[in-house]
Parts: sequence; C-alpha cells; structure tokens
Amino acid sequence: MHTVELSNHPGDMLGHAERQRLAAEKHALSVYEDALIRYRARVQTARVKRDRARAQHRWWAWLRLAVAGWKEKRGVPRPPILAAGHTDTEEKLLAGIAGEQRVAVELGRALDDEWTLLRGYRNRRGEIDHLLLGPRGLFAIEVKNLNATVHVDGDRWRADKYDNYGNLVEQRTIADRTGRSPSAQLNEPADDLERFLRERGQPVAIQRVVILAHRRSRIGAARNLTVRVATSPDYLLTLIGSPSGQEPLTDEQRTAIRRLIQHDHAVHDKRVHDKRGHDKRGHDKRGHDKRGHDKRGHDKHDHDKRRRAGPRPPR
Repeated sequence: MHTVELSNHPGDMLGHAERQRLAAEKHALSVYEDALIRYRARVQTARVKRDRARAQHRWWAWLRLAVAGWKEKRGVPRPPILAAGHTDTEEKLLAGIAGEQRVAVELGRALDDEWTLLRGYRNRRGEIDHLLLGPRGLFAIEVKNLNATVHVDGDRWRADKYDNYGNLVEQRTIADRTGRSPSAQLNEPADDLERFLRERGQPVAIQRVVILAHRRSRIGAARNLTVRVATSPDYLLTLIGSPSGQEPLTDEQRTAIRRLIQHDHAVHDKRVHDKRGHDKRGHDKRGHDKRGHDKRGHDKHDHDKRRRAGPRPPR
C-alpha cells in the first residue's frame, strides 16, 4: 500500500500545544525569578537597616527591624510547579495520533500496491483522517481513540466509561468543538468530495467508516446509522473483500481520482493558511494604524490648542 501524507493536522496541533506549554513554563519561571530578585532585595534592605540601628544603639528600632527582617525571610517565593510531562490536551492528541497510525499500519500490512492511503485530506467542509483508494472503491475513514462504550443514534453519539468493576463513571456526548458528531465530521467533507469528483467526471460513491481504535472501545446501542462503525481495521478489510455491486476502479480512474483529491486538498489547505496569515497581518495592521492615527490626532489637537492660545508670555 502506498501512503500519501497530504497534511498532518494532529501533529501540527500537538506542536502548537507543546509550544504553548513551554511558553507558559518559561513565563512562570521568569515571574518566579523576578519575585526572587525582589525578595532578596527586601531581605538585604531589612538587614542593612537592622545593622545600622544596632550600630547606633537604637535597641528598640533594632528589635523591631530584626522581627521585620525575620518575617521578610519567611516570605520567600515558591518556585512554580511545572508539568511533569504532557498536558491533558497533549495526551489526547498523542492518543489520537497513535490511533490513526495503528489503523494505517494494519491496513498497510494487509493491502498491496494497488491501494493508496491519503492521510489528512481537507476541504471546505472539514477534514478526513484517511482516504483509502483502490480497485474496490474509495473509503473515507474517521479514527476515534475512545476508551469507552459508544452508543450511536443517527448523528447523536454518546460515550459511556466504566471502571474496572463495571460501574458507570462518566457519560458524555461525543462531538468536536463545533458540536458535530463523528458521523457528521465524516459525512460533511465526504459529501463535498463526492460532489467535487462527480463534477469532474469521476462519479464514485465514497463509503464511510468510523473506526474506534482504542483497545477498550466497544460499540453499544447503534441505530439509524449514517456511517459504518467498527472497532478494528479488520472490519474495513472485510468490507473491501465483500461484493459491492460496483465496477472495480481501473488504474486510470484511480490515478485521476488521486490527482483530483490532491489538487482539491492543496487548494483548500492553501486557503486556510492564507486566511490565517491574512487575519494575523490584518490584526497587526489594524493595531498599528489605530495607534498611529490616535497619536497623529493627539499631536494635531495639541498643536491647534497651542496656536489658538497664542505665544507664551515672557517670564
């Protein structure tokens, strides 16, 4: 199986989270070091005042300053408690990356060179973890690394987590930051990709599979499914081997579809990066223009006031 990495969004998110953690740690250490410098300066000042009072035989002042110095010494700043390892966000991203990699490895072991795995496809409706293209068709794969029993009712997904004794300890809705369930996350960009391929002369039905990659993932109640749900890539391999009623894709068709997918991804990926860069430049420019305008307006106002007031009287 050939693998084409279109993008590595989880890896980019992980790198961003790591940079945020390191920046926060650096800031905390900087704040601590500044506090420590101020603390040492206060202790030294108290010591000098105490010794001066003693040299001048001002015993009541010496006693008061000695107590004040003792209290000052007790106020030593505490060093920041830095994370012993990865943050919760980083751990979740690492688990997701491990799940996607596990699926890719297992597919690679089972499929020959007629198959291509395109990782990290993006269009205007979202992202798809894996697109698997081969003689038996095109498959869109969303990977979720959930240590839970997953219940599905249409586009409503719920995760139930149990402890080692079988007691329910957590129950939550499965959705991304925009509120989309895994099936919606997969169907929306897959529908858009289907339309894109059809309009360019490659009508192919995209089969959609959500794989729960965690070794403790279980499928609970499943009704009104809009995608296939599995707990192992073996299900996908079985699906590939089953009769689909569609004509196999020829080498020419697969090559054309792969190129269209890569082109479509490149267009949308560039738009995302351009928008991020434009937003950043626009923010900086607006801030700069606003400051410059305010400053010029302030200077002009002061100049007008001085002109109306006339020359200053001699002293």
